[in-house]
Amino acid sequence: MKKFTFGFIAFMTLTSCMNESNLDIQGHRGCRGLMPENTIEGFLKACELGVNTLEMDVVVSIDGQVVVSHEPFFNHEITTSPFEIPITEANEKEFNIYQMTTPTVQKFDVGSKVHPRFPNQIKLKTYKPILSEVVNAVKNAGYKPHYNIEIKRTVEGDGVFHPDALSFTKLVVENVINLGIAEVTTIQSFDHDCLNYTKMFAKDLKTVMLVEDENTLSWHLDKLDHQPFGYSPDFHLVDSFLVKSCHDKNIKIIPWTVNEVKDIKKMKNLGVDGIISDYPDRVIAEVRK
Repeated sequence: MKKFTFGFIAFMTLTSCMNESNLDIQGHRGCRGLMPENTIEGFLKACELGVNTLEMDVVVSIDGQVVVSHEPFFNHEITTSPFEIPITEANEKEFNIYQMTTPTVQKFDVGSKVHPRFPNQIKLKTYKPILSEVVNAVKNAGYKPHYNIEIKRTVEGDGVFHPDALSFTKLVVENVINLGIAEVTTIQSFDHDCLNYTKMFAKDLKTVMLVEDENTLSWHLDKLDHQPFGYSPDFHLVDSFLVKSCHDKNIKIIPWTVNEVKDIKKMKNLGVDGIISDYPDRVIAEVRK
């Protein structure tokens, strides 16, 4: 694995937004609106801004490493290939991380290319880290955030882009426990099986149900064999009834991905427990108001 070299990092007292407002401010993929997504640099920037929680996604390499990446392949929007064949929307899935060793994965540059939807990102040459690299980099920089880790599993992807749900979940949970972050980590997923297996492997590890469909809260909860710590829907699905329904069941509601100030204000006024944003600086600014 590549080593991440730090310059001098001044130790500072971090602003605790949680203590000020009880709102869990989560940096989506680090802080995707400001820095390359799911990178060490992005996570450190999010910590510097003062987020409570680092939100990230994980996949698996062929040598069994938990790689921090939104897709199990190299997305054409963010990747510069080290090989002669350029990565395009048509061929991106051929660059399958589950079929690569970690050293090969980390040859790809995922920070230099201008993102078509986030043109103001700071650009720099960087790579997809493994989970332990992120945790160690954050710890060495003096930060103590919480972690919200998404297991990116689909039934169709089993054995193609990732291990089966049981093996995938076991690997992630083992990494979280071995890294000593279980007490400050939630495991989130759109996949009900992965959440159920999380509780099977570590009953005290908190789970979060990710939702992007219009099925009801009860429908999703019926798919689980436990009550999750949190419910995390697309923010367009959130209204006062859903907030109350979650709170009545003592479930935290943490919508994603809330980027515009008007939507941040709306979610805050509805009484959600957390906000996941590509621009956590905007959420922090609203909280400080």
